[in-house]
Amino acid sequence: MGLQVNAELVAARADKLFFYSPYNFLRKLDVATQQRLFGTGAAADYTADPNHRVFEFVQDGATVQFLYAFLPWDTDFFGAAVYKVFTALFAAGTPAAVLAAAGTAFRRQLGQEGAAYCFAELPAEDTRVAQALGDAGWRLVETRLTYFQDAVSSFEQPRFAVRSAQKEEAAAIGQISAAARNEYDRFHADQWFSGDTGDQFLARYASAAVEGYCDDVLVPAEPGLPVDSFLAISDLQAHAASLGTGFSRVVLTAVGPANRGWHLKLVSETVQRARQNGAKYVLMTTQATNRAVFRTCEKLNFKVGGCGHVLACSHFN
Repeated sequence: MGLQVNAELVAARADKLFFYSPYNFLRKLDVATQQRLFGTGAAADYTADPNHRVFEFVQDGATVQFLYAFLPWDTDFFGAAVYKVFTALFAAGTPAAVLAAAGTAFRRQLGQEGAAYCFAELPAEDTRVAQALGDAGWRLVETRLTYFQDAVSSFEQPRFAVRSAQKEEAAAIGQISAAARNEYDRFHADQWFSGDTGDQFLARYASAAVEGYCDDVLVPAEPGLPVDSFLAISDLQAHAASLGTGFSRVVLTAVGPANRGWHLKLVSETVQRARQNGAKYVLMTTQATNRAVFRTCEKLNFKVGGCGHVLACSHFN
């Protein structure tokens, strides 16, 4: 049996672990439930998944634990061992030098396990973990903003003709995703994804969304208009059941030149769909550089909910 999560360190990090909830900014949602699902509860039960691991570092009487996971699907797709960091646990008074040393030791451990790539998605509030990884040579590859619409029931906008993508369109939707390159998303900003690797990944992801990975994929349905855009939606059903409310999250979207202006229309219809389904919230995450999405959010009365950072490492010596 591997190392177990230190319960005292989980408790010491409770205030920051709350921000690992993707809904921490939705003030009407129960804080204790969010902690159980995404924060302290997720940390305490981390090793229940066989792909989850704990690395422990001790120096000068201080203990630091990194919680991280091996990602089988990503490893298979990229043909190289891929890992993801959930968080790090430590006492409030842990010196920065100890955290830096822990980060360096953790990087070496990943190398010993044969890692080719490891990344972390951290809430902006967890600055000490970001700094520890930065001190250990991790690079910042993306900063994200999450927007939300919480007035779904009273949402009033012009309607647009859309339909659900069909499974036989999966490959075509994948090509739309690959062609709509965004140099600031993780798969293009990080040089580890060389050549067209990021495009291929996003193409496969978009195709999988149509094939059933997501709950719905909306495309334009105007007569005579070619389909050159899409928006994939997850209704987050398990989270909705636990939190006692309804969600729709924009998972992935792309707009090609033949559908210029359709991002706003697809997002608007996503809110209309959520309204029809009785959902209370629509969520959308984008890069902090994506001004076109900012304008869509402003026009449709979305609000900024949170900010996060993606850090990565691919050198483990």
